Parts: sequence; C-alpha cells; structure tokens
Amino acid sequence: MSDFFSSFWSNYVAIATLASILLCALLLWVVARSRTPGSADGTTGHVWDEDLREANNPMPRWWMGLFVITIVFGIGYLVAYPGLGSYQGELAWSTQSEYSKDQESARRQLEPVYAGFAAMPVERVAGEPAAMAIGERLFLNNCAQCHGSDARGSKGFPNLADRDWLHGGTPDKIKESITQGRTGVMPPMAEAVGSTDDVKNVANYVLSLSGSPHDSVRAGLGKSKFSACAACHGAAGTGNPALGAPNLADKIWLHGYGQEAIISIINTGKTNQMPAQQGRLTDAQIHVLTAFVWGLSNKANGAP
Repeated sequence: MSDFFSSFWSNYVAIATLASILLCALLLWVVARSRTPGSADGTTGHVWDEDLREANNPMPRWWMGLFVITIVFGIGYLVAYPGLGSYQGELAWSTQSEYSKDQESARRQLEPVYAGFAAMPVERVAGEPAAMAIGERLFLNNCAQCHGSDARGSKGFPNLADRDWLHGGTPDKIKESITQGRTGVMPPMAEAVGSTDDVKNVANYVLSLSGSPHDSVRAGLGKSKFSACAACHGAAGTGNPALGAPNLADKIWLHGYGQEAIISIINTGKTNQMPAQQGRLTDAQIHVLTAFVWGLSNKANGAP
C-alpha cells in the first residue's frame, strides 16, 4: 500500500519530461551542426525516377526558429503550470480551482432565477413550469444515477414517483433527505429470529402481510417470531418513517421479492446510503429540487 504514497512516479514523470526537452534541444543542436556528405553538385547522390535528385541543403532558419520557440515555450509552461510530477507551477493552477470558479460563476448568474422560487412554498414551486424544468435538470445531474432518469428507481434504489416513502413524503421530509442524506441500516436478524427454519417461517409471514404468494403453515409459525422485527417495522409490519423502516404490508420490494430475497436480508442485513447534497447544491437549488421530487408522486396521483 505504501507504493501509492511513494514519490517515485512523481519524480519519474518530472525526469522523463525534462529529459525529453533536453533531447529535443540536443537533436536540434546536432542537426544544426551536421551536414550530410554530398557530391560536387550539391546533392546527396540519391536519384529517383531517373532525374529526381535529393538536394543537400541545411534546414530553413524559420523551421529551426520554430523548434527553438517550442522548446522555450515548453520550459516556460512547465515553470508556470503543473507538469513536472507533483510540482504545482508558479501560478498554482489546477482543474479543481477552475471547476470551482466556473461553479461559482454559474451560481452567481443563476441567483436571480432561483430568487423568485426561494420564497414560494414547495407545493407552489411544483406548479411552476420554469422551476420544474430547472428541477428536472438538477435531478438528472445529481439523482438519476441511482434513481433513474424516470425517477422510478431500481433494486436497492427507491422509486420516487410513487407514494411509498421510507422517511416520509412531505416537502419538509424530502428536503431533509436531499440536504442531509440518509443511511438506512437493517442489522442481520437471523440470531434474533432463531433457527434456519424460523427464518424461513418469518420470511413467509412477511410475504403474507402483503398478500403475496406464501406458505400459510410457515407463515403461521413465523408470526410469533416476527416480534424480533416489530421494533422497527411495527407489529403489523407497516413500517416506521421515523426510522426509515419499510412497510412490509404493501407489495413494494426495494431489495428483491420472494422468499429467498427476504431470507437473505434477514440473514445478512442491509445498509443503504444516500449521500447528502448540502455543500454540492445551494439551498435554493435544493428547494427547487425538492419541489420537483415532491411533484413526481403528487401530480401523478392527481394532486394540484
């Protein structure tokens, strides 16, 4: 692991870069001083197609000048900008600083646009076409990688276009999730539930809560063992938004459907994390993004 923190490669790049410039300068010097032996008529003696003769003239001065300028420019560039290993250059330029400047410039330009929406409640912003166009772009740039471009999620990533919310679907809760992020943890519960057979019974009881296909005998045996899960999911398995515990009594399965998928989660547990957007997005951007996400499920269900 220490190889990743060694200065070897930094020094290697710096030496290789300087050596290349020096070799170019040496080549230029050698070419400028050398002259290919030729015949009395000023040619090298090479003849093609019976009458095409290779002349033995020195390189044009303008070409030599361009070569010198290139070398001088290369040295000046390496002094001013990063290029010699870990040396940052006299101007301390970096792609990160340029990116930060561009971001700050874009934010300043967009401040007047966001200012009109910042004072509105989320529900009203969700009805503004201009705000929703901005919110959609924010979503595609920052959220679609996990939740999909249509916001319908995939295995392990919640669907934001329905009304099934782990932590609550009010504007305040959505904004809280976007701002602070979320970490959902279900610990392995096999030991608390009991034997391998008990785990299978509990899995069938969980399936029975939503009316999904299950073994009714095993479900009956698993009901009492479900008490180990009720602390988070509730006695009826309807979940707890305060903890982010999913509702097990509907037919929405975030991490896979069926007996084997449920058994796997009981045995191994599950940890999901949504990164916080605070610091990446401004408060105004989060406000508009909240309105867009809130509108996905509420407008789809006939809300104004």
